[in-house]
Parts: sequence; C-alpha cells; structure tokens
Amino acid sequence: MGPDFSEAPSGVPAGERLNVYALVIYIPDPLGRFLDDLRLELFPRCNPHAHVSVLPPRPLVEEWRTAREQVRGLIEAQAPFDVELESMRIFPVTNVIYIEVGAGASQLHYLHDSINRGALEFEEPFVYHPHITVAQEIPPEAAEAVHELAQRRWREFRGPRVFRAERAAFVQNTLRNGWVDLAEFALGAVAVR
Repeated sequence: MGPDFSEAPSGVPAGERLNVYALVIYIPDPLGRFLDDLRLELFPRCNPHAHVSVLPPRPLVEEWRTAREQVRGLIEAQAPFDVELESMRIFPVTNVIYIEVGAGASQLHYLHDSINRGALEFEEPFVYHPHITVAQEIPPEAAEAVHELAQRRWREFRGPRVFRAERAAFVQNTLRNGWVDLAEFALGAVAVR
C-alpha cells in the first residue's frame, strides 16, 4: 500500500503534495529570523524557515500517519536539549553553505539514527551531518564569494547562537518546493523510565 495524501492536514491540495517527508526542528527568533534573512540575501529565490533536519527529505512506502506515530513515540521520549551553532562551512561536491552544529549534535545523531527505521527508513545519499543550510543551488563559480559573504554576515551577528530544541515538526514537500507542517511534537512530552 502506498502513501495516502488525501487527508493530510496541510491545506495544500493532494495533487500538489509530493511523497517527500522530513523531520525538522525550527530555530526560534531572533536567531531564526537572522538565518532566514541571510538565506534570502544569499539566495533570493528561496522560501526560508530556519531549521535543523533530524531526518533529511525522504519518500515513504507506508502511509504518512504510520510514520507520524513512529516519530511521535521517539520524539516525545527525548528530553529537550540545547543546540549551538558554530562556524560557517561549505560542503564539497554540492557547494551547500551551512553552519556547523556543535553542542546538540550528539542528540541529533541519536534521534536521526533512532527514527531512520521502519516506516521512515531511507538510504540517504550523504552521511547524516547536523547543520543549518544557509545557501544551496549556487553555481560553482560563485560558491566561494557567497561563502565569504555568509561568513562575514555570521561574524557580524551579535545575537544568541544557541537555541533550545523543544519541538519537532513532521513536514511534507510540495510541487512548488514549499514545505507544509503535518504534525508537531514536543520533546520530553512523555517521561522516560
């Protein structure tokens, strides 16, 4: 049985939703707003919502509600934790500019490895690496200049570089490459014995 999009609570018509899902932790303001503004400066064609991916985008072979319940059980058993953003870097091969995650990376790895099973199991094209994407789809000849500008803006930012991971969102992609929230879960909602 394939995925059923007909009752997804997204407000986006079924014909515009893709069989591509992810699990993300949104970054609150003022850090989130700074990152969204930076993304728009570096890549104006994007529609940013600053986040760290727990599960990068993947198709589902089962119904999305099954995956949602799997996520719920694992996320609600994980205590909230701090995530610290460190230096601006660039991935080789893809030229994706990102911010490295320091503190909190081990918890993100644990969540990723725990959730990337069952209904959500997927062989990802790259090894999981907790990060915040700042710019992508950059022409190779412009990558270094965009990276330098991103580094300069990051050095200029005077706000907090740490945020509390307290909620995670299960999201679905659309034909317009927009993401819609299907479900949100509170970390630590269930006491672990």
